[in-house]
Amino acid sequence: MCGIVGFVGDQDDALPFLMAGLKRLEYRGYDSAGIALAAHDGIVIQKTRGRLAQLEKRVATLPGHVPCGIGHTRWATHGRPTDENAHPHMDCTGTIATVHNGIIENFQDLKEELIAKGHRFLSDTDTEVIPHLLEEYGGLTDLVGAVQAAEARLRGAYAFLAVSSHEPDKIVAVRRSSPLVVGLGEGQNYLASDFSAFLDLTRRAIVLENGDMAVVTPQNVSITTTHGEPLNRPVMVVDWDISQAERGGYPHFMLKEIMEQPDVWSDALLGRVQNQRVVWREMGLPASVAETVRRIRIVAAGTAYHAGLVGKMLIERLARIPVEVEVASEFRYSTPIFEPGTLVMAISQSGETADTLASVRLAHELGVPTYAVVNQVGSTLARESDYVVYTHAGPEIAVASTKAYTTQLLVLTLLALGLADLKGRGRPDLVQHLLSLPHIGQTLLGQLESVRQMAESLSLKRDVFYIGRGLDYALAMEGQLKIKEIAYIHAEAYAAGELKHGTLALIEDGTPVVAIVTERDVAEKTISNILEVKARGAEAWGILDRQITGDIPVDHQIVIDTPDPLLAPAIAALPLQLLAYWTAVFRGEDVDKPRNLAKSVTVE
Repeated sequence: MCGIVGFVGDQDDALPFLMAGLKRLEYRGYDSAGIALAAHDGIVIQKTRGRLAQLEKRVATLPGHVPCGIGHTRWATHGRPTDENAHPHMDCTGTIATVHNGIIENFQDLKEELIAKGHRFLSDTDTEVIPHLLEEYGGLTDLVGAVQAAEARLRGAYAFLAVSSHEPDKIVAVRRSSPLVVGLGEGQNYLASDFSAFLDLTRRAIVLENGDMAVVTPQNVSITTTHGEPLNRPVMVVDWDISQAERGGYPHFMLKEIMEQPDVWSDALLGRVQNQRVVWREMGLPASVAETVRRIRIVAAGTAYHAGLVGKMLIERLARIPVEVEVASEFRYSTPIFEPGTLVMAISQSGETADTLASVRLAHELGVPTYAVVNQVGSTLARESDYVVYTHAGPEIAVASTKAYTTQLLVLTLLALGLADLKGRGRPDLVQHLLSLPHIGQTLLGQLESVRQMAESLSLKRDVFYIGRGLDYALAMEGQLKIKEIAYIHAEAYAAGELKHGTLALIEDGTPVVAIVTERDVAEKTISNILEVKARGAEAWGILDRQITGDIPVDHQIVIDTPDPLLAPAIAALPLQLLAYWTAVFRGEDVDKPRNLAKSVTVE
């Protein structure tokens, strides 16, 4: 999704913060960027398609010591990534500037109405209707009143900031679903899409709720409804260290986040296991509620959906509770049938995924309790769900998810073990083994030099197939997504037993097939499937559990140690992530910011 930053101060120059804040939001994905500086003598805008390095060249000529400004990194939705379509956008007089995340669903009707009244549009974006509406509703003399009037005309999920050269000591902000936070400083205040933009300056922040309007000046933050009714939002203290959002010597954020997974696994498990039992009160779901659960519906998107597939198998095998996993963008438009005792579980890294949020809201409308598995504290999903458990992965900057995914797996494992214990099916041995995963992961990451050799070969391929059974199939789905996301190689995941139902027709000499073999009960079956692809000329790559013995017919292999097959997914995910990472590196791709993708998808 796009990134928003804003700064208003007594004396300090806005520009350095705007550029630094936008750089910290690069991980969200973007294809153009721009800033606007507001002063009494007018608004100055610089914007360009492409990366922030290009914008930096343009802003070098701007006047200094302008203490109010807004900035934006855009991911194209309406209109191609061009200089004209980059944000900020202005009204006809050049007095008002706005930046905007999300989508204005009725922008075409509004645009036609405004053009009929004489307004001139310079872009293809939905965003540009906002400054023209503000001009139409008196924004040249009363920016706050104009925002209130204009916002009533907008439909969609969005957040925007507005500044005026007639009132250059304030920024007016509105949040309608898309995330927006206010950072509280001394003699200056900040606005951003998330905390990382201002964490080096302040840890005190206010999270705007859906429907909030904030008027931010150097000395004051006033929050109301868009009708002007005062609101009291709590000030929170963000406990992230800014170094967590920096590369720490690694060439890419993705590699840093892969390598730090054993540490964040310890964070995810901390305080949640005691005396070989899951500490249920740390799971965010009251035992009185959990004991009434008869069925779980998991909703998620992308990588979180793949984590949900693993969670389904763990919960069903350990707690014997039936679980369905559904893509959130499908679930939200379905007509779900909820049986008594159903719990809707939503999984998300950011807690701002539009389709997942819509699914939770649908469940609420139908009177079904909701439970969030989320990383981002204070996110919309965390606040709107009835119950929440945090994964404690810390800030994840690279667009392709790694540590957020594996901490989701660990929390889902804890949940499955906790539910099993509540139902008299406890597995203290498995709970104890769970605590060994950080050490196992650390050891494995120190022994994966062979992955680079495999990746160098894979980087020259056109297609790759991933196969597995049970938990391994769910993991194969995540593996193929990673290689597509960052290396741009066509990849598909198949249940190994489905190969002979059509997929074998695609196997030819040299086709790489990555086989994941950790499900010991069906290992012989998967090995037979490897023989099938080898017979058609495939080059077989195996991620294998050391406990599975015998002759496994693969050309390349990575052996993992896992105390129990039910705990294998997080461990086996490490070589899959590194395989995708190094393949992308050998292909010369932009690993942290893959094309056409964004970290948090806050639009449909």
